Amino acid sequence: MAPYIRKRRECAGAGSSAANSMSKKSILSSLPSVDEILKSVNGIDWLKSFPRKKVIQAIREIIDETRQAIVDGIRDNVPVHMDSQIEDRIKKLSDFSLKKVINATGVVIHTNLGRSVLSEEVLKRTAEIASGYSNLEYDLQTGRRGKRYSHIQSLLSEITGAESALVVNNNAGAVLVCLSALAKGREVIVSRGELVEIGGAFRVPDVMSHSGCILKEVGTTNKTHLYDYENAINENTALLMQVHQSNFKMIGFTEAVSTIELAQLGKKTGIPVMYDLGSGCLVDMKACGIHNEMTVQDAVAAGADIVTFSGDKLLGGPQAGIIVGKKELIDIIAKNPLMRALRIDKLTLAAFEATLMYYLDEDTAKTKIETLRMIFQQPEDIYARAERIMLDIREKVNSNTLSISVTEAESQSGGGALPEVGFKTFVVSVKSSLMSAAQIESSLRSSNPPVISRIKDNTLLLDARTIGDSEIEDVVSAICNTLKQK
Repeated sequence: MAPYIRKRRECAGAGSSAANSMSKKSILSSLPSVDEILKSVNGIDWLKSFPRKKVIQAIREIIDETRQAIVDGIRDNVPVHMDSQIEDRIKKLSDFSLKKVINATGVVIHTNLGRSVLSEEVLKRTAEIASGYSNLEYDLQTGRRGKRYSHIQSLLSEITGAESALVVNNNAGAVLVCLSALAKGREVIVSRGELVEIGGAFRVPDVMSHSGCILKEVGTTNKTHLYDYENAINENTALLMQVHQSNFKMIGFTEAVSTIELAQLGKKTGIPVMYDLGSGCLVDMKACGIHNEMTVQDAVAAGADIVTFSGDKLLGGPQAGIIVGKKELIDIIAKNPLMRALRIDKLTLAAFEATLMYYLDEDTAKTKIETLRMIFQQPEDIYARAERIMLDIREKVNSNTLSISVTEAESQSGGGALPEVGFKTFVVSVKSSLMSAAQIESSLRSSNPPVISRIKDNTLLLDARTIGDSEIEDVVSAICNTLKQK
């Protein structure tokens, strides 16, 4: 028993209600005070390691919970392990809310889990910039104030073929500032079939409305022709706009105008064409069996005057919204007041520049950028990882209560990219006679680090595509600890 817990008095006649009442009072009186615990050896150690506010909060909570348990007759003594309860509560209260988790879902660009994973080299570069001063807005050659976007403009131009570029905090912001700068108070023509809603209930019409432009819908949901755009053009038309359908796919009796066709119409009428690509791929996806995904380079080459896309989806970098296109239009956008509100900080800029450097060689990008590496990895490599996980679990858990195997399945890109495209993968299928799949899944979320999995047909699935080699030990440990609890 902790030294600060006073020895409770013994009460005679414990069988009577009066005696029971006295007994409770005696137990309650033996509860230590907050001050006593703070002055104890453990209390002094806690105050050295954790915020005082959280230490006091934890002590009060455990004392209050113990007191209530005694009053309710659930306890008939002061717990000898109160110190361990307090320490556990302190750690819980002092813990970070944002945690690193292991993604065992197979969804590569998992929006809820932070989308793209940055490589060690990108992180080192970001840390180097974050740990000191930098030439963020300082021209080292002239010794005068510089522009933060100069650090990535030439890189983006070289990679995409565009004349110039800008970066803001996300793609919705990129679309917003482009429309505000180029079309405020004027009409923007868009196909009805492209008025999409993206994650978090953000809709393209809403973004357009808040930019101050006037949405002009043409065509029908499933079919839009070139003449629909042409007939809608008037003296108040500012832009012809295309929007990638992103997180859904329309099939069947459909027709859409190509970027080349729309760009030709734009040139003929003198109206700029803007293409919101959404995920914005910078590499050819044909190696994955995807033949209809337009790259940013394709959009620029097709004649789009402005192209916007995300930095943290298929590009595989930090969260950002990229704007590339004709220099005269980029210069107009750069002067818009929203650019100040939407600008990226030095950490994002450092991570983005480091990510773009890989794209100077496509083969390097496919191996060094984690998002692309996970998408392009070979099935046999995924199988080997899944098998290793399965064998490690079998070795440590009673096989009489466990059914575990490696089975073929399908992974998704996620993040609103490559809708309806599945990638062959291998999963570790786990079933226990002592726990349901839901119970195992819930327990894994409480492990350290948390493991996020998925369930199908009452079977827990661990997709090896998104589990790193360095994470295997933690995954196995989490599963084994969960199954050993029963």
